[in-house]
Amino acid sequence: MKSNKYLYWTTFVAINGGLLFGLNMAGISGAIDMLKGEFSLTDSGLGTVAALLTIGCLIGALFTGNFTEKYGRKKVMLATAFLYILSALGCAFAGSSSVLIVFRVLSGLAVGATSVVGPMYISEISPAHSRGRLVSMNQFAITIGIVLAYVFDYLLLGLGQDSWRFMLAVPALFSILYLIFLLISFPESPRWLVSKDKKEEAAAVMLKIGGEKLVRSELPQMEKVISEERGKKKMALSELFRGKTGKIVMIGTLIAALQQITGINAVIMFAPEIFKAAGSAKGDSMMQAMIVGLVNFLMTIVALWLVDKKGRKTLLLWGAAGMIFSLIYLSWEFAKPTQYGVGVLAALLVYISFFAASFAPVMWVIISEIYPNRIKGVAMSFSTAISWLCTFLTVYFAPVIQGSLGLEYLFVIFGGFSIIAFVFVKIWIPETKGKSLEQIENELGLI
Repeated sequence: MKSNKYLYWTTFVAINGGLLFGLNMAGISGAIDMLKGEFSLTDSGLGTVAALLTIGCLIGALFTGNFTEKYGRKKVMLATAFLYILSALGCAFAGSSSVLIVFRVLSGLAVGATSVVGPMYISEISPAHSRGRLVSMNQFAITIGIVLAYVFDYLLLGLGQDSWRFMLAVPALFSILYLIFLLISFPESPRWLVSKDKKEEAAAVMLKIGGEKLVRSELPQMEKVISEERGKKKMALSELFRGKTGKIVMIGTLIAALQQITGINAVIMFAPEIFKAAGSAKGDSMMQAMIVGLVNFLMTIVALWLVDKKGRKTLLLWGAAGMIFSLIYLSWEFAKPTQYGVGVLAALLVYISFFAASFAPVMWVIISEIYPNRIKGVAMSFSTAISWLCTFLTVYFAPVIQGSLGLEYLFVIFGGFSIIAFVFVKIWIPETKGKSLEQIENELGLI
């Protein structure tokens, strides 16, 4: 029982990065109108302010893999906690759109680093039988962050024209708690410790996490695989794109890209604006956005329950199918002269539900599982960076497409990518349920 408590505590601390991820991504949604007026932003300028966070995410994700291999997972997490505090306070006190953009990019660096190191760390400390559920807890924390962002935005609306400053300051409070948790009692990844010849420290961490059984069952296999990887020559970046390794990196990168270009972050970030376009008042649209965040949160619980029962591939297929049908309905709804507000809300909730129970957590599970330890840091960084590039393009162009063509065309585009996602998962995604990381590596022919 003691070891389970330590595993859950360690996972809880790690997923606080995910909570901050959600707060930073969705926290701007309630401030969009005020920012537009405060800094006289056009649709394109607004898209820039909203989307440049994702450029920071791309850069943070791209370089985090090397940092996690060199300095360890824990030190990278500590660095992100400091970045979260600094960026939130910088955004809150911004006196111009340029200053706001700088600190939004800084916030993005932290979010991008978290998106790599969080799932990586949890996958490395988790026993095989519960790894899918525990890695998915990171996505669960992201949804909690999104809900909290909507709730705080709604509660702070009444503070006047400067209430956007308070909205953007909220992540600083949670960042301080995250930093304290990391400093109190948080271990390094045992796989990283073994790779740095710190076997005794790794065994001590595994003993606290899963007891003698975990040490006996996984430590020898971990040592063997890492020893074999060490015997190979140092990995060149070009290896990521060659042979069997290249195929696995392609699979992980495409699933990461498809998670984003099916539209989720545009919907989350601009949910209040979508509801306003369907005829809701400002206060009502924020309340409806809170409902979207709540459904996102609840359906992620369904994913936690199913990911180690039904498997990764099944959830992805069902998720893509549900997203396709809801996006088709939304396209039809916004093509009409007037919208049925309840129908728009219901369809968006269906879209969010299927995404939250599938692509939202399962993508992170897949890419944390399929890459061998020797290239894991660099490969996860590459895939996550491509994911953030797709997020940037989606969030940047969403308001532009909405303003020039209309929401119906935006949802048609997202629906088309959802169809591609379904076909890709059906053909290419392997099932990794219930297998150790070393077993997955062996079955994929990477040892």
